Amino acid sequence: MTRILVIDGNEKATRDKHVSAGGTSSGEGYAATLQRLKPGIECDIVRPADEVPKFPEGMALENYHGAVITGSALNIYSREASVERQIDLAKAVFAAGVPCFGSCWGLQVGVTAAGGSVVRNPRGREFGFGRRITLTHAGRDHAMFAGKPEVFEACTVHVDTVESLPANATALAHNDMGLQAAELRLKGGGSFWGVQYHPEYSCAEIAAMARRYADVLIRDGLVKDRAELDALSADLTALTENPGDARLAWRFGVGAAITDPLIKLAELRNWLERQVLK
Repeated sequence: MTRILVIDGNEKATRDKHVSAGGTSSGEGYAATLQRLKPGIECDIVRPADEVPKFPEGMALENYHGAVITGSALNIYSREASVERQIDLAKAVFAAGVPCFGSCWGLQVGVTAAGGSVVRNPRGREFGFGRRITLTHAGRDHAMFAGKPEVFEACTVHVDTVESLPANATALAHNDMGLQAAELRLKGGGSFWGVQYHPEYSCAEIAAMARRYADVLIRDGLVKDRAELDALSADLTALTENPGDARLAWRFGVGAAITDPLIKLAELRNWLERQVLK
């Protein structure tokens, strides 16, 4: 049986707030996405933001076929205990040679664990859809992006960005907001694939994020008021329920990388097939 370690990056208070806003807890949501892609996968969730992670009885890192790191509302440069435990766990995953994938915060943890740096993005907050994400020359030839357009949109929510990559890393995608994907080649032959966006998120999850960050989005001028935010959330939820709605796709300016699940989830599917199940 294929067993994946899901490293939930959020603290309990953040997970609870997101669920109260109509979303899915980060660890459970990620596990559910992996299991939809490959039924039969077993996922164990650990939450190092809350406590020192404990594996199920009889399990150690070396027993896992792969590990994923979810998003988080934390900031890597705060270096709080909730952050340091995650960096230490990522280092241990790397040392164990377990294939690893990171989304958003997960990319930032992986980069930091390998010696790179992350800062608050001077370009501002990227929320909703990452626009004009463009594959580099290396990205166009990379297995993670097989079946992905050269330029695409992706679900996203973050205010921090990778400032510098560690040694033995390759930038795979970028847009106007900064680095969007990278591969880290690790000692011992292991690898880490990471993206700054959230292939695992549905548009409904972004709707929940909008409700959760309502005051911040209004303050930053991304929406005018609560009525506009509620309308935005309703349309995002509707696009999840009916991804073939051409009116909504046109309104949001998104293409098949959002509306076609085969393309939207290509990065995670490729990671499972080419790194975990190979």
